[in-house]
Amino acid sequence: MTIVRPTEAQLDYQRRRSFGVFAHFGINTFNGMEWSDGTLSPSTFNPTELDCRQWVDVYKRSGASHVILTAKHHDGFCLWPTATTDYSVASSPWKNGAGDVVGELAAACREAGLGLGLYCSPWDRHQASWKHDHAAYDALYQAQLTELLTNYGELVEVWFDGAGSAEHPYDWDGIMATVRRYQPDAMIFNMGTPTIRWVGNEDGLASDPCWYAVTNTGDFRLDDNRTGRKNGKAYMPPECDVPIRANWFWQDDDVHTLKSLNHLQAIWYRSIGLGANLLLNVPPDNRGLIDSQDAGRLLELGDSMRERLANPSTARLAQRGTTITATFDSDITFDHLVLREDLSEGQRIGPHIIRANSDAIVTNVQTVGSQRVHAFPPVTARSITVEIDDPTGRLAGLEAYCTGVTAIPSLEIQLHHNEGKIVPQEPAGTAS
Repeated sequence: MTIVRPTEAQLDYQRRRSFGVFAHFGINTFNGMEWSDGTLSPSTFNPTELDCRQWVDVYKRSGASHVILTAKHHDGFCLWPTATTDYSVASSPWKNGAGDVVGELAAACREAGLGLGLYCSPWDRHQASWKHDHAAYDALYQAQLTELLTNYGELVEVWFDGAGSAEHPYDWDGIMATVRRYQPDAMIFNMGTPTIRWVGNEDGLASDPCWYAVTNTGDFRLDDNRTGRKNGKAYMPPECDVPIRANWFWQDDDVHTLKSLNHLQAIWYRSIGLGANLLLNVPPDNRGLIDSQDAGRLLELGDSMRERLANPSTARLAQRGTTITATFDSDITFDHLVLREDLSEGQRIGPHIIRANSDAIVTNVQTVGSQRVHAFPPVTARSITVEIDDPTGRLAGLEAYCTGVTAIPSLEIQLHHNEGKIVPQEPAGTAS
């Protein structure tokens, strides 16, 4: 069996960028909408207190490694003064048309050492050429991308949203060449020739197994999108996106949908804890600031998980065939284990069992990946064994924690935005 290997950029993304923040911001923010059709007036875009340093301060204190900004959403309104269209901040009253949201966020990220990624929607409901002159639109779109990729420093991710694009056959070869030319180390999300993939839901939930390789590289709606395949032909780890409220853009009437700390922790275990990367949407409001209630909940999440995993006991590892022995310096009591797979030769470890004092403490689980977090009732032991299914699999590390938490939190029924209404919805099914 051939196991595909990650690139160094993919490994770096998985190691260093397990938690990022999405920032949906644009003309919709000022009109109480999720999707608009490209006809809203630029005069409505007018944040009175925009402060990207405040965004970045909140994001970084939460433990996020990067932020992805919607530089252009499906409505076609551009958050930078593009030369390609007058449907942008240059036509707004904000800063008398002299403002640049992308530029201000890029500067704030550089100052704080936070990674920056940009979302630029291929679907553009403002441009008539999107529907009527595909070649002309693709040239315009590549010009927009070139501005974003060359004027704002290093980007960690370029985010392509597939919504609305079934009717337009894009010049993906040309678009990908533009990205690779100007930002060769950036992760490419979801479309073209992606290096990371959508997990398949907007609940922030990965699956167990969470294989990084996929077979169907041309249509990520197919069945191996969510779980992947051990013997897939392309290495493409999943990113799990989810809004902190029901809506992606800030709305003044949906604070009652703000996700609880328990539910966000449940998402953390079912994304980062399953070896996927998490992108949590915490958008600015119509002042241009992160709402205090959203900021407070985001910081609660970051603080709680840092506190929970603050004091590791690191094991020494020895492997013989499919048995890995993890030995600590002395007897310790623990209720969490974090396993990290050596992915340099590809992802290899599938089903595994963990035993302490000859008793199985973790069973019926699948992949390990970049980080697998297990929770269980307290155990006291000096050594444990991890029985894996593939003798070529290797662990890069194993840490034990005594957290006082003995089970992964349960998911809660959430309120979702659906065709203009907020309705209850069960989260997508995943491992408990």
